[in-house]
Amino acid sequence: MTELSRIPLAGVIGSPIAHSKSPQLHQHWLKHYGIAGHYIPMDVSPENLETVLRTLPKMGFVGVNLTIPHKEKVMEIADLITDRAILIGAANTLIFRKDGKIHADNTDGYGFLENLKSGAPHWNPRSGPAAVLGAGGAARAVISSLLEAGVPEILLSNRTRVRAEKLQQDFGSRVRVYDWVQAGNMVDDASLLVNTTSLGMIGKAELRVPLDGLRPETVVTDLVYTPLKTKMLTTAEEYGCITVDGLGMLLHQAVPGFERWFGQRPEVDRASRAAALR
Repeated sequence: MTELSRIPLAGVIGSPIAHSKSPQLHQHWLKHYGIAGHYIPMDVSPENLETVLRTLPKMGFVGVNLTIPHKEKVMEIADLITDRAILIGAANTLIFRKDGKIHADNTDGYGFLENLKSGAPHWNPRSGPAAVLGAGGAARAVISSLLEAGVPEILLSNRTRVRAEKLQQDFGSRVRVYDWVQAGNMVDDASLLVNTTSLGMIGKAELRVPLDGLRPETVVTDLVYTPLKTKMLTTAEEYGCITVDGLGMLLHQAVPGFERWFGQRPEVDRASRAAALR
């Protein structure tokens, strides 16, 4: 009898996790490329995270994605951490190595930039400042990727100013902080506007930052993708701006992990978007 090779397993860990669109995306790719593998959602509480991560490789798991509330906590657990994950202070993609070590990376910034390039291919990072709303983990990934891409200055505002100032300390003099009540003033000078907050998401409060400073050449993107077209994006379209929805970031950030786990680099296309939206 020929011994069959072990079927690779991957998944996403969070709490809660039932809302995640990652399983349907990865299962679509597995089926599309004819790969014998599975991607499983797992609801794991913070106190059990390390035990679960140390156990999964013994069960045939080759890696996992992490979402809220585990992205920061895993930095204390992982054996190896990439430079970009250290800079961002969080990890969303783990590879379980054959030597037993957990390798942590952050692909959120990569996913953000790839989505931006896809949705606004004529955007030039050096064309002017980027205005960023929010100062959480997503904002850290966005700012890191924008600075690396060559954006000359980040104009940053957060409802709690001290959190924005912390990012300014971490990322340096190319970050300028505005009070939240003055956030609308950032729009006047920005060639790119990014919402990294949850404001505007279904079930959350609306984003009430004034957008009357938008110009047709401003690129506007919202990391919120429920709804797919937020009020901010609708308003930006009325000003003639190019807009980029947040779903593409979810799709593109998943690419590096899938490639490492299953040995195939997946393509982000219309079928991928449709699978995530099902």
